[in-house]
Amino acid sequence: MKLISWNVNGLRACLNKGWQEFFNEIDADIFCMQEIKCLEGQAEVDLKGYYQYWNSAEKKGYAGTAVFSKEEPITVTFGLGIEEHDHEGRIITCEYNDFYFVCCYTPNVKRDLSRLPYRQVWEDDLRSYLIELDRKKPVIYTGDLNVAHQEIDIKNAKSNRGNAGFTDEERLKFAKLLDSGFIDTFRYKYPDRADAYTWWSYMPGIREKNVGWRIDYFVVSERLKEQVEDAKIYPEIYGSDHCPVGLNLK
Repeated sequence: MKLISWNVNGLRACLNKGWQEFFNEIDADIFCMQEIKCLEGQAEVDLKGYYQYWNSAEKKGYAGTAVFSKEEPITVTFGLGIEEHDHEGRIITCEYNDFYFVCCYTPNVKRDLSRLPYRQVWEDDLRSYLIELDRKKPVIYTGDLNVAHQEIDIKNAKSNRGNAGFTDEERLKFAKLLDSGFIDTFRYKYPDRADAYTWWSYMPGIREKNVGWRIDYFVVSERLKEQVEDAKIYPEIYGSDHCPVGLNLK
């Protein structure tokens, strides 16, 4: 089974930069996106053979997620079921026979860290939600999680410590999630691989020099780890400031 996640930073803009070609070529069983910045029907995408689920933010041109699946899920839910979290289109959960698939666009704490207190509440509620799902069947949790977990996951760790996406608070919350019975599939397969990033600043030359962060993940229930065939990053795919990430399951 091939799974793909991509923060497209505006689907309509990404469509002009090769999105459809990548979607067709990769031929994923489930393809999900974050930061779509549009409503269903506002982007002309060819999704023949896929069921499609969109969760757009109430604020126009902001955030949002989408999941395209070859197999029709048993159930699909939107959000966490918690009022303060469910206005920005950040979560889609698809239930299948053998697992839950959760597409997530984690809130950014902002450059001035003004949203860090809210982010802490989000992380605790999200972790509780995933643990509850995991009690029923294994979970595949993916998306732009807006945190570089370890120093190996960011190019300039020392100078970035304390910055948005690399605060101690955000990193500790991610560690707590993993300690709750989940694994970061990329680090499970490639524990020592450096310079493997999924996001780069749009500043000139940054991506070419690979000055990046790994903030897009596939996280799975620990009991799925033996089924993890490969965890992939596609840095050669442009179209967004993020590149796609993938998971192949046996």
